[in-house]
Amino acid sequence: MIPVIAIFAGALVGAGIAGLIRASLKSQPQLSAALDQINQAPVLDLDHEELSQDEKVGRWLIQHLQGLPGVTIRHKDLALLGKSPAVHMLTRVALGLLGLVFPTVLNSIVMITGYYLPVPIPLAVGLAVGALFFVLADWDVRDKAKRARIEFSHAIAAYLDLIALERAGDAGPAEAVERAAEVGQGWPFLRIRQALELARIDKVAPWVELKRMGDDLDVPQLADVADIMSLSSTEGAAVYNTLRARARSLRTELMSKQAEEANADSEKMTAPGGLLAVLVMALVGFPAVMHILVT
Repeated sequence: MIPVIAIFAGALVGAGIAGLIRASLKSQPQLSAALDQINQAPVLDLDHEELSQDEKVGRWLIQHLQGLPGVTIRHKDLALLGKSPAVHMLTRVALGLLGLVFPTVLNSIVMITGYYLPVPIPLAVGLAVGALFFVLADWDVRDKAKRARIEFSHAIAAYLDLIALERAGDAGPAEAVERAAEVGQGWPFLRIRQALELARIDKVAPWVELKRMGDDLDVPQLADVADIMSLSSTEGAAVYNTLRARARSLRTELMSKQAEEANADSEKMTAPGGLLAVLVMALVGFPAVMHILVT
């Protein structure tokens, strides 16, 4: 006879899998509704924008979970990666639930064969695994954002040189900032071009929007670009040498950080290598020592 806990665990997992599949499927819109949406004029009212089901569920989770111990939202990291905080929270909760029920389900499957662990053990393991899975997605965002900021910093170093060349060609401050962004390639330059486009729409200076984006994404190098070009526009200062010097210092800073990370990685490999050497020596010397002790 199948134990009740096995039936309950199986039903719980089935409901969870069905919910995840339902959340991942996108409903097909009606043709008439799609045509009406295409023909409508664009509306910038963010309070009434159409939200996906994942976005709605994620926002509900943020409202009820934000502020609890261990529940943090990395808004700047998610903005840098172009991810929605609501969808990210939904992913974290889904992973946490998966880790929570997995040991119980595994124990339930084993119980069918006649062998099982006491119920508190898989429950305790499930809580630990669920908590680990819940924070894994957050750690992943943190690591990806760290690498993205390094890549963005390298792009800004090139951007500084491009602006300097445009200024050397007698381009105005705003023109130099925009033309230099058009030359660069890659996602960092795409984000810069989007910020400059938003500045044109809002009718503000390009460096104002660059500074705001630098604050929102926690990329202080963008604020440096904005400050230099703002000084050039207000005081008419010659910033060619300033831009080139800042680009060189930024590259030097990035190279120093890479060297520090390489040294740290090398030090991390020292302990495992030493432990492996000790184990090899023990395996080689153990037969000889045992022979001496026996004789």
